[in-house]
Amino acid sequence: MAFESLSEKFQSIFKNLRGKGKLTEADVNAAMREVKMALLEADVNFKVVKDFVAAVKARAVGEEVMGSLSPGQQVIKIVNDEMTKLMQSDDSALTFAKEPPTIYMMVGLQGNGKTTSTAKLAGLLKKQGKKPLLVACDVYRPAAVKQLQVVGNQQKVDVFEMGTAVSPVEIAVAALEHARKNKYDLMIVDTAGRLHIDEEMMQELVQIKAKLHPQEILLTIDAMAGQDAVNVAERFHELLDITGVILTKMDGDTRGGAALSVKAVTQKPIKFVGVGEKLSDLEVFHADRMASRILGMGDVLTLIEKASANIDADKAKEMERKIRKAEFNFEDFLDQMKQMRNMGPLTDLLAMLPGVSGQLKDIEIDESGIDKMEAMILSMTPQERRDPSILNPSRKHRIAKGSGNHIQDVNRFIKQFEESKKMMKQMSGMMKGGKKKKGMFNLPFFK
Repeated sequence: MAFESLSEKFQSIFKNLRGKGKLTEADVNAAMREVKMALLEADVNFKVVKDFVAAVKARAVGEEVMGSLSPGQQVIKIVNDEMTKLMQSDDSALTFAKEPPTIYMMVGLQGNGKTTSTAKLAGLLKKQGKKPLLVACDVYRPAAVKQLQVVGNQQKVDVFEMGTAVSPVEIAVAALEHARKNKYDLMIVDTAGRLHIDEEMMQELVQIKAKLHPQEILLTIDAMAGQDAVNVAERFHELLDITGVILTKMDGDTRGGAALSVKAVTQKPIKFVGVGEKLSDLEVFHADRMASRILGMGDVLTLIEKASANIDADKAKEMERKIRKAEFNFEDFLDQMKQMRNMGPLTDLLAMLPGVSGQLKDIEIDESGIDKMEAMILSMTPQERRDPSILNPSRKHRIAKGSGNHIQDVNRFIKQFEESKKMMKQMSGMMKGGKKKKGMFNLPFFK
């Protein structure tokens, strides 16, 4: 989970601050030392850490905190503000050319997810009504052209390629002519990566830039590379004057060093983050939301956006009615699980809820439990799914056998389903500010 270790350390530091009625300068200094260590362990650039801690400390020892009724909360707010400032840019949105096609040039080292990010970006822009063309300019990596064709096909986006015998510069020029002729809004150029930065590769990119005059040059960086990612960003920016960064593999980075360093070092915005392997797993980067996640405050806005994009509003309204009237059945449950899965891993969704991320380390979430539940429901007849009351021992044995489970698993699942149904009905009457019931996480995929 992104920023997991850093988030845990920050929450521990802030817990100590919240417990103090009044803060002294010594308290602030001690907290800042811990913040500094946490950031350095997260592989954040040393100069970035030094400047960040100095900025927080300057505000934290002032009257703004010392005279506050809740100084601990005030320090947390300052840390949140400064962290947002560290990652924020005024020009983080993609820009478009006055005359089509708008050209985006994708650059980066090999293995950083550049080709996949190219397809992800094309899919995202296609949803916004654009007509993108992908251009295969990586003629060196084995099967790179084929990979772009495969992911382009999955996104239902056209791919321009001329094989591997032609130079990338010639391909780029021919692609631009093709894009103009066929009235494409966008042209996204997938350039060649290397295992390390070398002058030959960089000069080739400089030549492509000179021929195409791209609107944006987007550098893809592996978030897990930490400090190395920042060094790479500096070198690419020196030669190409990049306009933005796409951080890939954010879902696999528990530290977060690259996200916190790259904008401060290059002074170029992080525009997107890759949060999973699916071609839909590309999110617009919001500095304030990311800071909130790091500090364990959740990210409700992103959660709402994910829900809006993946959950059918009419179905949700009907589901609410069924829950209130206790008409919720296994068919509804299956449909809900499918929609939830489209939103991403359950652990990541829960981490977006304020106050929950810090508790996740004490809860083991077994995503395979969802597979087991789906198998059991799919082994039921349509009648059994709609009316669970007819599930007698004979039917349960058949379901267990058909789903590859034990009869005890089926009995447990049915019992938990009925309990959850009752709980959801009770909760529907408590949504106007009632407390969360103790058994809220009493579901088969929580251990």
